[in-house]
Amino acid sequence: MKRIAIEFDKVSKKFSSSEQYAVTDVSASIEEGSFITILGTSGSGKTTLLKMINRIHELSSGEILFFGENIKKLPAEKHRQKIGYVIQQVGLFPHMTVAENIATVPNILKWNKKDTSQRVDALLDLMKIPSKEYKKRYPRQLSGGQQQRVGIARAMAADPEIMLMDEPFGALDAITRLNLQDEILKIQKELNKTILFVTHDVNEAFKLGDKVIIMDKGAVQQFDTPRNILFNPANEFVSNLVSSEDILQKLKFLHARDVMIPFELKEKNGDIRVNENIDLQKLLTYFLTGDIDYIIVEKDNHEVVGMITPKELKIKKSIQGDIS
Repeated sequence: MKRIAIEFDKVSKKFSSSEQYAVTDVSASIEEGSFITILGTSGSGKTTLLKMINRIHELSSGEILFFGENIKKLPAEKHRQKIGYVIQQVGLFPHMTVAENIATVPNILKWNKKDTSQRVDALLDLMKIPSKEYKKRYPRQLSGGQQQRVGIARAMAADPEIMLMDEPFGALDAITRLNLQDEILKIQKELNKTILFVTHDVNEAFKLGDKVIIMDKGAVQQFDTPRNILFNPANEFVSNLVSSEDILQKLKFLHARDVMIPFELKEKNGDIRVNENIDLQKLLTYFLTGDIDYIIVEKDNHEVVGMITPKELKIKKSIQGDIS
């Protein structure tokens, strides 16, 4: 059973400069190893909620538990050393090289030079930045996408248990943004990191998140999987927020693993196999272009993990209506 990485218990935040609460009575559990996106419009409280986790903003009431421990029991700086933090503006130190930027937290923790150097090289490799070519460069000598990759590497340097990401790709061009989305998904899967990722972009939230927290006026409107939010919105606000995309576009955010059932038949020659990560928009084409009773779902190693029939596509009627 997975541990609870972060527990919000009736968390609220009110700034002295405002009469309104920025965050109101939030309760939610974040499982270890999950990728949670926090979605909302400007002023919805999503960034404030994120910043309370690493105590940039202190709670007005309620509790936040970090792997079962109240975050107020540790000095703020020690608590922050356990958490990686990435922001939109990157925040690299301009007078430090790439290597020095990434080594910031290991140096604070007094790692030895050999371990630090190896960690810098490993992270640059993970971020697809050639270490020999780039580690002695300064931030001004990097593109926006490269700077953001270095910022992510710096946040991961001390191998934190949790990563907080506040609209990290918001200032990037569309192609770079899509590439970094794909890479952060791959990294999260490989390393099993717990990530909380703030965004105002519906597409980004549903592409990245195992679950999505939708906020408005400081309150959580729905905390659920992309599938349930898209097709079972909790209220009118959520419905309006996610209704901008048509039904076929929405299918891009759902995957075979989200709707599959156990495979209990005998496999036959000619059976169609698809990867568990294929999106339902692509999967739909198989059912529309052929007389197929089921599709087998497999992992990357080709192990069969389930199957999908037309019955599992609960949105089938809506799809047919849109197509016709």
